[in-house]
Amino acid sequence: MVSYLIFLLVVGGIYALLAQSLCLAWGVTGLVNLGLAGFFAIGAYASATLTKWGGVPVPLGLVAALVAGAVAGFVVCVSTLRLRDDYLAIVTLGFAEAVRVIASNEIWLTGGTDGISGIPAGMPRDWGQRFHIISLVIVTILLGLVWLALRRLVASPWGRALRAVREDQIVAAVAGKRVTRLKAEAFAIACAIAALAGALYGHYTSYIAPEIFQPLITIYVFLAVTAGGNGRPTGAAIGAYILIAFLEATRFAAEIVPGVSAVQAAALREASVGIALILLLRFRQRGLFPELNQKAPA
Repeated sequence: MVSYLIFLLVVGGIYALLAQSLCLAWGVTGLVNLGLAGFFAIGAYASATLTKWGGVPVPLGLVAALVAGAVAGFVVCVSTLRLRDDYLAIVTLGFAEAVRVIASNEIWLTGGTDGISGIPAGMPRDWGQRFHIISLVIVTILLGLVWLALRRLVASPWGRALRAVREDQIVAAVAGKRVTRLKAEAFAIACAIAALAGALYGHYTSYIAPEIFQPLITIYVFLAVTAGGNGRPTGAAIGAYILIAFLEATRFAAEIVPGVSAVQAAALREASVGIALILLLRFRQRGLFPELNQKAPA
C-alpha cells in the first residue's frame, strides 16, 4: 500500500511538471499547446536512447531531454508564428501525432511499437521501496525547482510582458514588446519542462512505447491546469495532484458498481472527471487558485 501511494505521488509529480509547462505556455502566454504529449515523448526518447544505448549518465540524459524539448518547441513555435492561436493548437496537435507515428515506425531508433525497455534509472531497482522513495524525492525536488523558477519568472517584468502578449498582441507590440521573441522563449521553456517530465517518466518506469503518449495525456493536463488555475504555477501543480487522486479514486469506485463491465467502468471514470470539472468551474470559474494581480507573486 505504501509503495502504491509513493508511486501515485511520483506520477502526480510528473503530471505536475507537465502542468507547469502548460501553465507557462497557455495560462501565462496564451499559446494553446495541444501537442504536450509529443514533447513529453521527445524528452522520454531523448533521454532513454542516450542513457541506454549511448552509455550517458542519467543526469546528462535529463539535460539532453531539456535541450531536445526546447529545440523542438522553438522550431514549432517559430514555424507557426504567422498563425493565430486556434491554428497553433491544430499544428501542435498534429506535431504530437507525428512524433508518435515516427516513434512507431523508426524501429532502429525508438524500438518501434515494442518500445524501449530496461531504461537505466541511475540507481538499482532491486532496492524495492527505497527506490520509489528516492525517485519521489528526485521528482519532488525538480518539481520544486521548476515551480520556484516559474513563480519568479511570472512575477518578473518578463512575466508581465508575457501576460500583455496574452491579453492583446497588437497592444503589446505597440508598447514596444518583442512579441515574437517572447512567444518563442516562453514556448521553448514550456516544451523543455514537458520533455523533462517525459525523461523522468521513462527512467522511473524503465519502459516507454508510442502507445503511452496518447492525446489523452494532454487532455488530462488541461483539466488539471483548468481546475487548479491556469495562470498560477501553484494552482497548476495542485490541480495535477488532485487529478491523479481523483482518477485513482474513481478507478476503485467504478469497480464496485454492480452490473458494469470493464469498458463501461472506464467510460464512467471519464464521465465522472468531466462532471467534476463542470461542477468545479460552476462554483470556481477561475479554478481553485485564480491568477493574482501582476504585482503579486504567483
